[in-house]
Amino acid sequence: MAKSVADVMTHDPITVRPDTPLKEVIKILADRRISGLPVIDAEGKLVGVISETDLMWQEAGVTPPAYIMVLDSVIFLQNPATYERDLHKALGQTVEEVMSREGIITVTPDKPLREAARMMNQHKVHRLPVLDETGRVVGILTRGDIVRAMADEETA
Repeated sequence: MAKSVADVMTHDPITVRPDTPLKEVIKILADRRISGLPVIDAEGKLVGVISETDLMWQEAGVTPPAYIMVLDSVIFLQNPATYERDLHKALGQTVEEVMSREGIITVTPDKPLREAARMMNQHKVHRLPVLDETGRVVGILTRGDIVRAMADEETA
């Protein structure tokens, strides 16, 4: 019988709130040896994801966009809005200031594991928050979960 996401996901995953200090998130990620966390609101609904990638701006800093001066005008060679977003992440102190909000791929517990793995591959993501029918986070599916499920099948 084909496995579903619910069969291998981590139930009741560690989550954080938008107002959680980044220092706390960094400690959780380091202590638990995980690379990202779902961000939930007061009702337990997903509002974003915070990952190591989001936190890298804190250490790496931001390079201002290249520009040229023509007469008295500044012409940016890159999108200055991207710079502003990255700068905000580099200076942020709470999850809300640095988390990713858009383009988050999610899955339901009843989705076949093979389809979830295909989604992760297609979108090049390391984790999928698992949401119930109301949008509440009930689990998280990671690449590691899928590999462990594959190993279990090999030994069975």
